[in-house]
Amino acid sequence: MADTSVTKISSQASPKGKQGQKYLASGIHVSMRLWENEPPAEAKPATSRAYETVGYVIAGRAELHIEGQMVLLEAGDSWVVPKGSDHTYKILEAFSAVEATYPPAQVHGRDED
Repeated sequence: MADTSVTKISSQASPKGKQGQKYLASGIHVSMRLWENEPPAEAKPATSRAYETVGYVIAGRAELHIEGQMVLLEAGDSWVVPKGSDHTYKILEAFSAVEATYPPAQVHGRDED
């Protein structure tokens, strides 16, 4: 039988991760998280993750540095970070974005290292 469960998450009551992300709805195979008003900041050291990320910029600007390339992200842009890609972000102005990850980033602390 197919899973027919429905989940609603209010971002105002969502738990926060160590990096400031809010955890939104999470299913078995995909999850969402929200970054709100992240202040301008220099890029952290590049890292790779055990999940794929797709994102959408709500407001602000940032640079995505990925595998030797730089992509400017602005409101209305979306992006993909493939699983295992070396990447980092440089926040240029207060940045808000929503991301979906596969498999769910927060399971087993995948996004807290």
